[in-house]
Amino acid sequence: MKKILLTTAISALSSGAMAQAAEPAAQSFWNDPMLPFYVTAGAVALLLVLVMIVALYVIRVLNFLTEEASRQQAAQTQKAYTPPVSWWTKFVQKMNASVPVDKEKDIELDHNYDGIRELDNHLPPWWKWLFYGTIGWAVVYLVLFHVTDTLPLSQEEYKMELAQAEQQIKEYQASQPKAVIDENTLEYVEDAAMIEKGKSIFMNNNCAGCHRNDGGGNTIGPNLTDEYWLHGGEIKNIFLTIKNGVVEKGMPAWGKSMSAQDVRDVTFFVMSLRGTNPPEAKAPQGEMIKQDLKTSSDSLKAQAGL
Repeated sequence: MKKILLTTAISALSSGAMAQAAEPAAQSFWNDPMLPFYVTAGAVALLLVLVMIVALYVIRVLNFLTEEASRQQAAQTQKAYTPPVSWWTKFVQKMNASVPVDKEKDIELDHNYDGIRELDNHLPPWWKWLFYGTIGWAVVYLVLFHVTDTLPLSQEEYKMELAQAEQQIKEYQASQPKAVIDENTLEYVEDAAMIEKGKSIFMNNNCAGCHRNDGGGNTIGPNLTDEYWLHGGEIKNIFLTIKNGVVEKGMPAWGKSMSAQDVRDVTFFVMSLRGTNPPEAKAPQGEMIKQDLKTSSDSLKAQAGL
């Protein structure tokens, strides 16, 4: 039994190694060339955190030992022990300009109403510094954006980004070869890949919302599976109907948002629906057009640019 399991494991490992040798490894985090840098940076960050934790713990221990020594010294000299004020307490008190309770008598005003006294407290320094900072930033903003026009305003920046995006789109489109499809010479090809792609586009572009998933049609869109057509049932007519749309009947011109190849693939998918006769299909509309769908490998190569 052990030999069988061992043989099976070796075979699996060998098959995996052969598969990896035959196919290049997919790009992932573990074969990222920057992985050593990420590991080193993470280790350094973790080390810094640990050093900070240890340093804080050591400081806390030292403070405890110092305070304990001060307590013992006060007990030996028979003096009252006064805990030292921490630097953080001093910092907070300075930033807030707060007055200790035992010294409030120094800032007491003459106003007294029903035992309620008024103190002459001032705004915290941090609040005043923040206020002065906003005034300074307002001056800088005014000079940079409105006086010298050194930096663009939001609307101008938006227009610049739009222009940059349009330029990038033009450069991308210029770099992509455009296949020219002539609807006058286009022939139907029963190519499974093209029809499947056309089906995917048909489903994802709201075509099915008007014609149903099976092409049977609904209240808005006509039935695409029978031999009756409102705008022509030849491949040229279907291609142009999809490309240019029928605006007055609510069908947009998909040629504005689809490539010529996508329009062709949707056309092939629509033609592949002919004769499928789905249940509860919409009643025939338009003129009967019978067409013998012929497949041609030469036509496929011509339309694919081969």
